[in-house]
Amino acid sequence: MNTYAIPPLIADVLLIGIGLSVFFKNKSSKLNIIFSLFSFSMAGWLFGYTNMYLSKDAVAALKWARIGFLGIIFIPIFAYHFIISFLNLKRKIVLPIIYLLAIPSLFLSQTDYIYSGIKEHFWGYYPTAGKIYIFFLLMFAILFTRGVLLLLSRLKKESGIRREQIKYVCLAFGLGAFGIVDYLIKYPIHDIYPFGYMCALFFNGLIAFAIVRYRLLDIKVALTRTGIFIVVYTLVLGLPFAVVVWFRDRLIDTLGPHWWILPLGLMAGLATVGPFIYIYLERKAEERLLKEQKRYQDTLKQVSVGMTRIRNLRKLLDLITHIVTKTVKISFAAIYLYNKDTNEFVLQVSRDKGGMVVPNNLSRDNPLISWLKAKPEPLIYEEVKHKMEDSNDSAYKLLEENMRLLTATVIIPSFLEDRFMGFFVLGDKLSGQIYTPEDLNVFQVLASQAALAIENAQFYEEAKEMQEQIAQAEKMATIGTMAEGLSHQINNRFYALSLIAGDTLDTIKMTDTSNCTPEVKEMINQINHALDRIQTNVMQGGQVVKGMLKYTRKGEEGFEALTLDQILDGTLDMVQYKVNLSEIDIIRNYPKDIPKIKGNQVQLQEGFFNFIDNGYDAIVERRTFLKEDSYRGRITISAHPNANGMLEIVIEDNGIGVKEEDMKKIFTPFFTTKVSSRRGTGLGLYVIKRVIEEFHKGKIWIESEYKTGTRFIVELPVARETYRNLKFLPNPPLT
Repeated sequence: MNTYAIPPLIADVLLIGIGLSVFFKNKSSKLNIIFSLFSFSMAGWLFGYTNMYLSKDAVAALKWARIGFLGIIFIPIFAYHFIISFLNLKRKIVLPIIYLLAIPSLFLSQTDYIYSGIKEHFWGYYPTAGKIYIFFLLMFAILFTRGVLLLLSRLKKESGIRREQIKYVCLAFGLGAFGIVDYLIKYPIHDIYPFGYMCALFFNGLIAFAIVRYRLLDIKVALTRTGIFIVVYTLVLGLPFAVVVWFRDRLIDTLGPHWWILPLGLMAGLATVGPFIYIYLERKAEERLLKEQKRYQDTLKQVSVGMTRIRNLRKLLDLITHIVTKTVKISFAAIYLYNKDTNEFVLQVSRDKGGMVVPNNLSRDNPLISWLKAKPEPLIYEEVKHKMEDSNDSAYKLLEENMRLLTATVIIPSFLEDRFMGFFVLGDKLSGQIYTPEDLNVFQVLASQAALAIENAQFYEEAKEMQEQIAQAEKMATIGTMAEGLSHQINNRFYALSLIAGDTLDTIKMTDTSNCTPEVKEMINQINHALDRIQTNVMQGGQVVKGMLKYTRKGEEGFEALTLDQILDGTLDMVQYKVNLSEIDIIRNYPKDIPKIKGNQVQLQEGFFNFIDNGYDAIVERRTFLKEDSYRGRITISAHPNANGMLEIVIEDNGIGVKEEDMKKIFTPFFTTKVSSRRGTGLGLYVIKRVIEEFHKGKIWIESEYKTGTRFIVELPVARETYRNLKFLPNPPLT
């Protein structure tokens, strides 16, 4: 067996594998199809030549050489066609002519005009050039040169990943140029081992990498890796061949018919240590080449560790964008975070955007958001753009539009476990270089650490706000405990004012003013009117104080039979001082003979006070945000006895409603959905739940639809004396 046949056979199999993998990566892509044909034409050439090396005689070797030439014919044609397609050029006349030129070559390939004979070299049989072989060689050179010139011309105009792809293809053609040795040795020159199959493999592999992988290596790194690979594996494969060439006769004399064991063992040993040598040299070379990149990547890693110490959210976000833009030197950076109140991803901070205008928020249903949630990995604009061009999937079109709107070169999603916190938007590098896979890995680590730091900062701010709410609640509770003493003092002042006004009025009435001038009489009438107003306001003030006292009392009076009207009348007397009742309609939708409730009047009035107050805030929020024509707020209180012996009361408003994700937290202490300046403490509904379920042994639950309204359903025990002859009614639908 000819050992020189093994390397081209391996290359043949690899070329077929590369062609198939690129084809099945995107079977509908014209570019992928042309490249696959290009790979198969190379594989056809090596298939014929492998069998030529294995041939036992010159006749069989020549036959296999001519079969291999059938693949060679199409190598320059498919290479040129690939460049035209890769650069999206239109060559409707040139391409058909080139393919037509291949037809006579197919017929002449099996004659002496192409391969005139066969010659034996140290590596085996190899064909010699015929009379018109030179014309084929010229056609190859012209197409090859023209293709490279087209690539170089486009290279000056492109940027980003597209520029890197063209660089890769140019590099591939540069390596492929060394394969010309296979053409030259068909002429009577000194024996040179035909290493063109190695060039073909590198050539083909680099182009496949540029097509399939959008996340490319820096071209300097690729060149370095390729150079090291060539040097190492030239040593691995070349040294055993050199031993065979230079010491074959001596090996035969020493080892006899098993002389081939030594070079084969040497090849196996070198193949074993080759990868380790390659990895070591590659690491050392990249440390020098990527010194700057490693520097900012290390800086970002250090920053990601220290971020969790920052408690101020705004300061944290500013720091992240500042470090990223200055360290990596990029044109633009922005951070969007999820806002549960608006159910949107809101722009929190942006840096160095210049005159660019980017959206302030993105809906949770935006295709970009849905994509990032489903596939938590970096999105690269050029990658999305090429996939959009290569496929008919509308999803890529929507992604491309949104990324263009955000002026995003790269988008890095930020997750905390499975929770999507937000995303980072990064612009182009000022150096014009691409984002390497190592860059993206570092940014993903940064985004993960940032998610934890952001949650910590948000938790700290929420805890701080909660402490303020607790302090405010404690103040209100203190005022409540002082209410009785304060009301006594205020009532004393009201009583004094009333006495003073009354005494003054009596004095005026008892005074003879008949001799007074008209001006004095008018003044006395005005004073009389003013004193009457003072007495009226004193009485009203007394009623307010009485209502406040009733509201703040704990309700130690115990439980009694109460009508729903009693509870609502007392509630409205108090709530009118907090909300503008003229802006809404309060509808009592229940019969007058509704059964009485067994309850504590003060506690129940406190509960209904919160229902109406919350409903009013929801109505104001809907009016402010939705801006609907002819909208008017409405709170409806309806009631009916149910089969459980309870009075079911429904308090329904047509306000903004509650978002689905907030429904489970609605009765949680210190949780509030209010977004206005009247933002509450988050204690109202928690207190209501305790009053109804713990103190009155009833039930409360909520039904709500965002942007439609909210309904609280309350069950309270019916007083025993009103339990007879009750008619049970179903619960009405939410309107």
